[in-house]
Order: sequence, then C-alpha cells, then structure tokens
Amino acid sequence: MQSTASHPDSTVLRRLGVNIDHVATLRQARGERYPDPVAAAVVAELAGADQITCHLRSDRRHIQDGDLPRLRGAVQTLLNVEMACTLEMVDIAARELGPRPDDPRVHRVTLVAERPEEVTTEGGLDLVEHAVLVRDTVERLAGAGIAVSLFIDPDEAQVHAAAELRRAGVDMAELNTARYAERHPGELARLARAAARARAAGLELAAGHGLTHHNLPPMVSQVPEVVEYNIGHSIIARAVFVGLETSVRDLVTIIRHPGGVRA
Repeated sequence: MQSTASHPDSTVLRRLGVNIDHVATLRQARGERYPDPVAAAVVAELAGADQITCHLRSDRRHIQDGDLPRLRGAVQTLLNVEMACTLEMVDIAARELGPRPDDPRVHRVTLVAERPEEVTTEGGLDLVEHAVLVRDTVERLAGAGIAVSLFIDPDEAQVHAAAELRRAGVDMAELNTARYAERHPGELARLARAAARARAAGLELAAGHGLTHHNLPPMVSQVPEVVEYNIGHSIIARAVFVGLETSVRDLVTIIRHPGGVRA
C-alpha cells in the first residue's frame, strides 16, 4: 500500500488519480462499446496517472460491473473504486478487488454518499449519522484485503469520525472540494484546517470533486497535507479540446510543481 512521510514536505510525491467515469457516460449514452473507459485508463497511465478511479453506482449510469475485471486486468498502477455502503457493493468489491495470487496489489474502495436523483456525488459521507453502517462496511472491505478511504466533507466532526475508524481499517480520507470549486468564501482555509486535523490523526489525505487546472494550484500550495487528487470530469472535458494525454500530463505537472502550467 502506498504511504507518505509522517509530515508533509516538498519531498512528498503527490499522486493523481484519473477518474474515467465520464468516458463510460459517453459510451452508455449511445449503448455502444466505445469509447472504452479501459482504453482511457491505459492512456491516462501512460500520461503519468498514478491511479485509476471510477465509481460503480447503484444505478449503473456509467461504469458497469463488467468494467471492473477489465480495468483490474489492464491497470498497471492501482484501481480506486468509489462505492456506496451497501451489501451489494461490498460483495462486488470483495470479488473483484481483493488480492489474488496473480495480482497481490492492494486496490482501494472509497466509500461515498449516493442518492439516486443526483447528477454527481453531491456531498460527503456522513460518518456520524451512519456510524454503524460505515464501520460494518469498512470492516468487511478491510477483511477482504482492500484498502479503504472515506469521502467526507471537510468538517471537524467528520474528520474525527474518520480517524476513529482507523482501527476498523480506514487509512485515508478524501476531502470533498465541491464548495471550494464553487468559490465559496473561506473554503480553502476550511480545507486546510480539516487536512491538518486529519493528518495529525494519522490519516493519509486525498481530495477531489470539481477540481480543474485553474483551481488546483492554490490547493496544492496551501493544503500540503493532501498527497492524492482524484479528478475526472474536468480532465475528460478538457480532453475534448487538447487530448487526454495532454489533459492528464498538465495536472500531473500542477500537483508536483505548482505554477508549472498555465492555460
């Protein structure tokens, strides 16, 4: 499993997880076999992605069950699958992501909140309200040899609850950057406080939702505790104009060398 130094510094190699959901969205819109999210994952890795992220939703609006074994077979780095806290998803994760003799890598599940009517994930998982369900889900996934992350809002109560779940098998929290991406005042400072608390509690930090090549540099510079960024929609959207390889490479440059890319 990937890890970082106990305190963030300039030597930490920050990682980019490329979310390929919206390639699957295009495929599902026509019911065709293309564009193939597996092909997108291969291109993203060749361009420097450190991880491939996807979301297997309960409504299967983009990624399909059959994509997971194909992704696992093709991905050379690690696979991070976002899922809701349901028995169906736990069973799928245990079957598709657990270590095998031919693939001993530790792949990851990021537990997320999910509502049928939402356009995309709209908020973090409420670890306080759903404490028992989340703990049970984490224990089942960890018992299957899967790394577990929690997608949470950058609130003190949620960070504390995430830290309490370390004993159950959680090693990472992913901070929801939606309000920052929407330019709400004070959100960058709020993210920085949450990241500092989470890192002090021993959690590795990721961030994602609404991040682009425009708003990413301040995050990287001012919230150094974050070592992983999971970005999808903006990468795929920008790829329409500049190509997927360029879209990925530019973000890799930003997270490792803030200020190195200008649109």
